[in-house]
Amino acid sequence: MKTLLIYSGGMDSTTLLYKLLADGDEVRCISFDYGQRHKKELEYARRICEELGVEHSIIDVRSLNELMQGSALTSDIPVPEGHYEDENMKQTVVPNRNMIFISLAMAQAISLGFERVALAVHAGDHAIYPDCRPIFIQKMQAVAAIANYEKLDVFAPFLTMSKGEIAEVGRELGVPFEKTWTCYKGLAEPCGKCGSCVERGEALG
Repeated sequence: MKTLLIYSGGMDSTTLLYKLLADGDEVRCISFDYGQRHKKELEYARRICEELGVEHSIIDVRSLNELMQGSALTSDIPVPEGHYEDENMKQTVVPNRNMIFISLAMAQAISLGFERVALAVHAGDHAIYPDCRPIFIQKMQAVAAIANYEKLDVFAPFLTMSKGEIAEVGRELGVPFEKTWTCYKGLAEPCGKCGSCVERGEALG
């Protein structure tokens, strides 16, 4: 199976990368620079792909940043602290991000002759992020089947899994979690307080 992975360099997408490789897929990764506060995730993604010998593209879509405002990740708004399911975490929702990323990844997948686009959304994302919920993925799968002459699959194998369960899969696969980046603040070291850091800490114990 030829799979194009939307890859952030975080623990979830890195675990999915390792899983796809273990399953015998031909994998290529695509990451997006959209002017995000935590841009350093891209460097972590690049390093892991280099270590694994996986082809990796970082696509510059910073010109879209002005269309994706109002989020703590793209605007001059403080990153909220607390648990992922807290109401204030809605401040980290980037308008239409996953639809944009999936659409761009679909274009590259078709251009390369790949059969599916994969992403590592999971059950822990459902409370806050509408574009990580099962209904959204189902709709994108339907669109991917009819938007072009070539049919694509939108593959989200972690959709019903918790981050803790993903961590267990990662441990079994030998994922180097210490080489992944999760923190939304993009500081020199993880803040340990933003929703992303808190959830990661809970998952890894």
